[in-house]
Amino acid sequence: MFLILAGAAWIAVTGLIARTELLAAQRDLHTLRQSVNAGPSRDSAAAPVPGTSKAEATLRSAAAHAARAHDLTTGPAWYPATHLPFLGDPARIVRGTAHAADRLTHDVLTPLVRSVPDLTADARGGDTHHLLTALHDAAPALERAAQDAAEVRAQARGLPHATWLPAAERARTQLVRQLDRIAPTTADAALAARLLPPMLGEQGPRRYFVVFQNTAEARGTGGLPGAFAVVTADRGRIGFDTFGNDTVLQPTRPTVDLGTDYAALYAANEPTRFWGNSNLSPHFPYAARIWAEAWREHSGQKVDGVLAVDPTALGRLLEATGPARLPDGSLLTGANAVELTERTSYAAYQDVTARKAFFLDVARTAATQLTGAAKDPRRIPALLRAVYDVQRDARLKVWSTLPAEQRLIERRAFSGSLPKDAGPFAGVVVNNAAATKLDYYLDRRLTWEPGPCTPHGRTVTATVTLTNRAPASGLPAYVTDRLDTRARSSRPGDNRLLVSYYASAGAALTGAMLDGRRIPLNHAVEHGHPVYTLDLELPGGSTRTVTLHLSEPITDRAPTLLRQQLVNPLRTEVKPYPPCRR
Repeated sequence: MFLILAGAAWIAVTGLIARTELLAAQRDLHTLRQSVNAGPSRDSAAAPVPGTSKAEATLRSAAAHAARAHDLTTGPAWYPATHLPFLGDPARIVRGTAHAADRLTHDVLTPLVRSVPDLTADARGGDTHHLLTALHDAAPALERAAQDAAEVRAQARGLPHATWLPAAERARTQLVRQLDRIAPTTADAALAARLLPPMLGEQGPRRYFVVFQNTAEARGTGGLPGAFAVVTADRGRIGFDTFGNDTVLQPTRPTVDLGTDYAALYAANEPTRFWGNSNLSPHFPYAARIWAEAWREHSGQKVDGVLAVDPTALGRLLEATGPARLPDGSLLTGANAVELTERTSYAAYQDVTARKAFFLDVARTAATQLTGAAKDPRRIPALLRAVYDVQRDARLKVWSTLPAEQRLIERRAFSGSLPKDAGPFAGVVVNNAAATKLDYYLDRRLTWEPGPCTPHGRTVTATVTLTNRAPASGLPAYVTDRLDTRARSSRPGDNRLLVSYYASAGAALTGAMLDGRRIPLNHAVEHGHPVYTLDLELPGGSTRTVTLHLSEPITDRAPTLLRQQLVNPLRTEVKPYPPCRR
């Protein structure tokens, strides 16, 4: 009995001390995150250990606290305590949290802080080639750190999450939240170290075709393909060689075979004949292949990849680089990039040729500002964070002609790829069918509600709500004029959309309604996902609701959401799963 009491006392005392150490480690990690968000420091003299950065010193402190907590919870009394029924769950949490924190600080964050090159120092003097070499050398360590982060995250999530000791549950929850931030970021850093050096020309020049998408007129990948540029990257130095607008490539007729499913969905709209229809599909590699082949046909040049950006992405990048002055003397800023290119320019330039020339001025001005910022060590940290943000939000899309690179890209948000794996999935894609620029005023909402299970699968109700906020008057004719067959019966501000709902692989539609009335939907398949499409008239100032009832494969996982990036973001709500009886 004495030994049992002594063991219990030892666990209680060491557990409390371990908790104190873990809290200290968490404080250090919070400080580390703030210092990283603030960018690399020029002054390492403030670090407690000479020759180390402040971030390294803070991480060293966190690692020491985590190691101490781990040591305290690995004594002979802890192992049997964690195997006690019911009473052992808090001990398992404390012991598992300490072990995970120790691995996090030593195996994940230490390689990150030591291996990621000091971008400001490497870029000073324009030595971008040295930066790429350092990033390439760091790739193996970053990939190991990403693998370790995924393992630690899985370990932490596997700890008990409902015990009689709330303090232990809170410790687990805080650690899991940290790992939910760190693991994806570490994976992104590892991918960047593997991809950026070759894609930025470390081993030889690369050429890319860049399309600027106008999200005021919706297309599957975002917006109408408008102005474009051809970019070269050589040893990290980026140059914009050619700028043009959509009329340059209108005469091209690229020959691209995208498969029978693609043809069944889009052949009637002739995406390889009409440039404006080349990106109806939300699967970006389809549009990228069409664009790359169109440029080859026009210029004779092959490209190594295709990128797409929109005004929102340009705005975020300009927030990092600072404003730029357009040829007409006005300022292009992060705050006005979207409004200037997708609203006010239509009123300012009645002539189409003049308006297209203005869009090219915007593209050239933004490109000059970005390339200038890439050579300025003071602006590089903010620029890199902005690039990371826009690719994470899929405002920047990337496709590579090299299969090995594309395989690394395709599972990331910036690939714009529809997922091939099975699992719950939901997405709403709209394509403007009236040739208006009214999607600047479009609001979209998706509510995904899982219902009870049946012998055939789980019932799901997907509700799509679309609102046209276009004003009743005051819009330029170019914004409101329609070129579709229903133009004569419409009023200024009325819009027309092809609305497509992408469901989980294996799903089946059991019924659909528009504003409470039963309707038929066109059915097709893309990348294994059933696609249900409605040709929808959306009058100015109106809200319309499409409701789909589906039977889907049984799962308790939340759906992967397809987010078509337009001017206004898609608002989504995924409701909780009711349990299924099996």
